[in-house]
Amino acid sequence: MTATAINNYMDYRKATNQAFRRKMNIIGQENIPERLVVFTIVSLLTAATALGLLLVLRTNLIVLLVGMACFAIGILYSFGPIPISRMPIGEIFSGITMGFGILFLTVYVNAYDQGIATLIWEGRTITVHADLFLLFEIALVSLPCIFTIANIMLANNICDLDDDIKNHRFTLPYYIGKRYAIVLFNLLYAATFVAMILAVVLKILPFIMLLALVAIVPVIKQVKRFNQKQVKATTFSVAVKNLVLINGNFSLLLLVAVFL
Repeated sequence: MTATAINNYMDYRKATNQAFRRKMNIIGQENIPERLVVFTIVSLLTAATALGLLLVLRTNLIVLLVGMACFAIGILYSFGPIPISRMPIGEIFSGITMGFGILFLTVYVNAYDQGIATLIWEGRTITVHADLFLLFEIALVSLPCIFTIANIMLANNICDLDDDIKNHRFTLPYYIGKRYAIVLFNLLYAATFVAMILAVVLKILPFIMLLALVAIVPVIKQVKRFNQKQVKATTFSVAVKNLVLINGNFSLLLLVAVFL
């Protein structure tokens, strides 16, 4: 939430197109005072920092390092002289940070003593031990989150391509073209379901998780809508709906699997 607030505020401050400020950015749309925006950001940042430090005290320094890395990416996404959001790597960073980073921390804080990774700080020496197979399992299970989150960013950048160019934001669709950006949008959904199947085949996930594939039909239907028209007001929501459908279904089946 803090990163999103900073992102909106920096987009508002750095926008060179006044129409974008007034009509496309939520701060301009709702005439939100800048002081209130800054106060909100500081409040969210303070709360996030306090909760993060509490988790570190109850686990270990791995949580601090991963949390700091994810938070730094969130801040640098829209802050600084060359923010990530103005480069063709936003999809990669958002997908990995929120898709893998958050899921990893969720798993780790609940099983930090199971040998996933440890950090030992002795004097001037820092030693990190990690179970590569467990990390691979977590990474594979997180791929649906990574791909669907990346697709939200990609859909947003496709829809905003013209406005982004006016505001000197040269995102991935600018470099590969709208046509290939849409192809990538489709491929990431295909890869999402392939990752689910692979995780079951490798026995990382239980067999019941194959029921998550029922989401393929509605996802294809939504993707076809986006393929036909890429408009922020009408079809950007396709990416959001697909994320909720895929990951909601995935999470529900995981919950069911726990009790079977």
